[in-house]
Amino acid sequence: MTEVNLNMDFDLAVAVDTRAEPWSPSPAPGVERKRLERENAESGRATSIVRYAPASAFPTHVHGGGEEFLVIDGVFSDENGDYPEGTYVRNPPGSSHAPFSRDGCVILVKLCQMAPDDQNTVVFRADEKPWTQDGDGPRHFQVLNDNPREWVTFESLASGAANAWDGDHGGLELYLVKGRLTVNGESRPQGAWLRYPNGTRIDVYAEEKTVFWLKRGHLDAV
Repeated sequence: MTEVNLNMDFDLAVAVDTRAEPWSPSPAPGVERKRLERENAESGRATSIVRYAPASAFPTHVHGGGEEFLVIDGVFSDENGDYPEGTYVRNPPGSSHAPFSRDGCVILVKLCQMAPDDQNTVVFRADEKPWTQDGDGPRHFQVLNDNPREWVTFESLASGAANAWDGDHGGLELYLVKGRLTVNGESRPQGAWLRYPNGTRIDVYAEEKTVFWLKRGHLDAV
C-alpha cells in the first residue's frame, strides 16, 4: 500500500533507522525507495532513500518544487554529468533531468521543498572541497548551501566530541553518513535520519568519528 501523509506533522520529532526500513518499488523498473516523509502518493513534498540498480534509469521529469539529493553510495548520473559518493546537488524549481546509474547507487533525495525564487543550481563534491575547523575544536564543516531560508552543511566530529544547537534553529534535519552519534541521549547508527521542530534543543556526542549531513531553518516555512 502506498503511504501518504507520512511524517508530515512538522511539530513532531522523527527518527528513522533507514537501514532497517524495507525497500518498495518506484514507477521505474530497477529503482526502489524507502519513504521518510511523503505528502501524496507520487507528488508533493517527499524525502526518500532511493536505490538504483545497475543500468537502471528514471524517465525525464520536471522538478516543479525543486530537488536536492546527496549521493550516499555509488555514482548517480544524468545528462549533465556523474555524481559520485559524497556529492550534494540542488536542482531548482522548473529544472528537469533524466537520471540513471551505470553501476548502481543510493541517494537521499528531497522533492518539492524549495521556494519558487530559489533558482541556484548547486553541485558540491565533498572530496574536492576543504573542511573548515570550528575554532580550535574537534568540529569541522563544509557549507553546501546558504540562503535566507536554510543552511545546509556537512559536519564532521572527532570521536568523543560534542556539539549542540539551541532551540532557535528553525527546524533541524540530520542524516548520519558515517559513524555513530548519541543525539539527545539516544544512540543513532549510520543511516539514521532525524528531524526536529523549531524549539527543540539538540545535543550530539560522537561515539566514534562521524560525518553527517545537516539542514537547518527550512521547517519554519512549512
